[in-house]
Amino acid sequence: MREKTKAILYIILAGVGFSFMNVFVRLSGDLPTIEKAFFRNLVAAFIALVVLIRSDVGLHYEKRHIPMLFMRSICGTLGIMCNFYAVDHMNIADASILNKLSPFAAVIFSIFLLKEKASLKQYAALIGVFIGALFVIKPSLNFADFAPGLIGFTGGMGAGAAYAAVRYLSNHGAKNPQIVFFFSAFSTLVMLPFVIAFYKPMSFFQLFCLLMAGASAAVGQFSITAAYSHAPAKEISIFDYSQIITSAILGFIFFSQIPDALSFIGYAVIIGISYLNWRAGLKADAAGK
Repeated sequence: MREKTKAILYIILAGVGFSFMNVFVRLSGDLPTIEKAFFRNLVAAFIALVVLIRSDVGLHYEKRHIPMLFMRSICGTLGIMCNFYAVDHMNIADASILNKLSPFAAVIFSIFLLKEKASLKQYAALIGVFIGALFVIKPSLNFADFAPGLIGFTGGMGAGAAYAAVRYLSNHGAKNPQIVFFFSAFSTLVMLPFVIAFYKPMSFFQLFCLLMAGASAAVGQFSITAAYSHAPAKEISIFDYSQIITSAILGFIFFSQIPDALSFIGYAVIIGISYLNWRAGLKADAAGK
């Protein structure tokens, strides 16, 4: 099997993993969002620690990496919290597409963190995906009606900032297992006092759902890491949007959810712009060879 084919299969598997994570988060019921995020991250922290111990990297962190590790962790924690809230309060396919705004948000934050310059095409794409997001969020005079969408959008922005920080850290010598463990441990420890203070007892089924959410997230995380180890991001990133299809199918099966016409328009705009960016990147790469 070709490396690119393996990468595409892995990135589709990652989408399935993250889609099931959202399903299990929703199935866990009316638990506080922070409690759901805590148990999801606790599982991730344990898995990340095992990977870190088995690697040759170790737990020693360079001082110069610490500030950006905190930024990555704060933004990533915000992203997860907002995504889980959105999953609980809106169609999971809508929540997923808003979370997929993160690559575009990463472009914005990379301008400030990495001193990268964005082209006019990239700025146009950012405006386009923002318009697409508005179709999904559906702003109205009643804030309560579109608050979940706005929070989901904020989660996508937080994830984008986190990805920009990860890129900065990778460019400055930080190892991926260290980055993953620092984030997982940080988010778990930050949430712990709030979980203790506002803990809501859960049933065995709810605990099972949260543990499965963590396991599904681990499948997604390891699969996406494997995908990008088999092929460059510019060649396979468009297939990451397969998660929207998976989420829509699972949302219908488990919750009888059907996205409305405005959401489908938003999906088409965001995925369409992503496709054009992907094609432009491949053409630019081919022209440079």
